Amino acid sequence: MFGKSVALRSAGVLAVAELGCLVQEEDVLRHESFTAEWRDLSLSTRPEARCSLREVDDRRKETYWQQQETHSVVQRSPWLVMRLGRLGEPLARYHLPYQRALPLPLFVPADLSAKAERGATPPQLRHLMDFETALAGGSPPTGQCRDKKAVAEITKELPPVVQPSRPDFGKGDLPRSLSRSLSQEAQRG
Repeated sequence: MFGKSVALRSAGVLAVAELGCLVQEEDVLRHESFTAEWRDLSLSTRPEARCSLREVDDRRKETYWQQQETHSVVQRSPWLVMRLGRLGEPLARYHLPYQRALPLPLFVPADLSAKAERGATPPQLRHLMDFETALAGGSPPTGQCRDKKAVAEITKELPPVVQPSRPDFGKGDLPRSLSRSLSQEAQRG
């Protein structure tokens, strides 16, 4: 078991360190092998919030500044367990939600022809289905209204629709005003 290790320094101080793990197993008799690689341990240095000291001496023209730092540790494992905390303190342990960490087997095709067996309906859902059946009048619910009427039956009761007539507002139908006709005749001479 071995892995990659990375360490980054900033101004001579360790900023980030990561340790990786690589596990390889091989069974020659069964022609099987297994390989897993993951980042096992991460150590990072960060400034601690609201923990700084600053002193200024104007008479001597001296300034002193100090920032407290915290070292956080994150440890991961392929068993979906993560441990977090500060260096030197007990680490909190968290179980991550399951997700497929390894790929699907390549050489075993999925059997798509077999259908999954349907389980029995839970009692709570069965009671709800019985209630809906009772509301539907004893017949299984179809999702439609029992008092549904055809559209033709509804429109039969309505008065007939009369399309509005569009009057033709042409020049010939309207009488010309007297003033316009006199002024036009005066211009024509």
